[in-house]
Amino acid sequence: MNIASTSAVQSATAGVAASGPTADAVQILVLKKALDAQAAAAATLIQSLPAVPRLATDGSLGTRLNTYA
Repeated sequence: MNIASTSAVQSATAGVAASGPTADAVQILVLKKALDAQAAAAATLIQSLPAVPRLATDGSLGTRLNTYA
């Protein structure tokens, strides 16, 4: 999730650079870091999922319907 494209976030983060940190700007920066950490954790979890079993190509079982739990 990219929140940097909203005008409120851009103005708040610009305020941190220009006049020093305000409470709102610091909170938004913390939110951005938390979202980045969650995105990295979600990507790691997705990569750790096992591969989907392939459909059988020969024989009498598993060649027409692929079901698994």
